[in-house]
Amino acid sequence: MLKERLLEDMKNSMKEKNVIRKNVIQMARAAILQIEKDKAIEADDNKILEIIAKEVKTRKDSLAEFEKAGREDLINQAKEEIAILEEYLPRQLTKEELTIKVKEIIQKLGATSMKDMGIVMKEAKAQIGTAADGKAINEIVKEILS
Repeated sequence: MLKERLLEDMKNSMKEKNVIRKNVIQMARAAILQIEKDKAIEADDNKILEIIAKEVKTRKDSLAEFEKAGREDLINQAKEEIAILEEYLPRQLTKEELTIKVKEIIQKLGATSMKDMGIVMKEAKAQIGTAADGKAINEIVKEILS
């Protein structure tokens, strides 16, 4: 289970004195614990993957701000944190793979215009999950439907 893997990796990071890796894993575990407490649930692997994907998205959003501000130190740190978190996510689909998947979904649903965007996005997120960023899915759906 992913929760145990995170705990083991955190312990190993502490032994190896890899501070950044330890901190990133601790932040991910804290986010998981927060969701579990807030919603009074036991997070399964799928929920944990969603949480980690959200953490990656947060850091990617921050990366854009750091680049605008010209903060090389923060840019490098954010990139390193993203790389660590992505180790826990499934392999990300390429743009070509994602386009093929989205086209299949659109064809299956019989979507023809931008009015169908909501149902296509809902189905795409359900089928693709954390194998692709929601923003990337959104861009491809818009491209195909318009």
